[in-house]
Amino acid sequence: MSFTQDNGLRNGATALAGETSLPARRRMSAVERKRQILERAIQFFAKHGIEAQLRNLAKGLGVTHTLLYHYYPTKDALIKAVYEEVFESRWKPEWETLLDDKRLSPEEKLNAFYIDYSNTVLTYDFVRILIFSGLSDHSISDRFFELLRSRLLPRLIRETRKYCGRDSRSKPSQRELELLMGLHGGIFYIGMRRWIYGQAIYDSGNPNTEQEIIQDRIRSYLMSAKSLFSTGKK
Repeated sequence: MSFTQDNGLRNGATALAGETSLPARRRMSAVERKRQILERAIQFFAKHGIEAQLRNLAKGLGVTHTLLYHYYPTKDALIKAVYEEVFESRWKPEWETLLDDKRLSPEEKLNAFYIDYSNTVLTYDFVRILIFSGLSDHSISDRFFELLRSRLLPRLIRETRKYCGRDSRSKPSQRELELLMGLHGGIFYIGMRRWIYGQAIYDSGNPNTEQEIIQDRIRSYLMSAKSLFSTGKK
């Protein structure tokens, strides 16, 4: 055997030994794989929309379409999981407790709630998935707005009436609801400007700008409500 051949054999053996000494790649558990699929699905839908094809999601994950459906048997099941993760899991029961706190004024409650609400939900995935859902099958947007109608809007109307000096427990009027949705939509628009239009809010160098915008909108909303709905007005 020549020196060259002998040296090549030794180098090959050394390389083989190095390969066998590498730690084996740990196989994902079923729970980890399902979690990975959900996290990637959130990113996928936020970027491409609810109507995007799942075969592209599977390709990005490096898994087969069959494996994807093993964990989420239908696209609806995956979208439901995305809704629960992005929307329901971020809902804080503390918001309802805050709005029910009799020690705070209506303006203090609305300021505290909307500042925390915006910090919690005005994220890339939340805003874009909600918009994409509204443009397609409404499967996510309808469920989220029902959550608002049942757990949030009645409390905000109640606090608005207190600010206006009204003690009515009647069902909110369409006019009251539309004025409130103007406030709610205006705050959500901060997220739309950032994550849909790619536009920064004014004076973005000031860390308190967003909070100040929210406080200004709440003050404007309450003043308008008082003008429209104070005691003696309908």
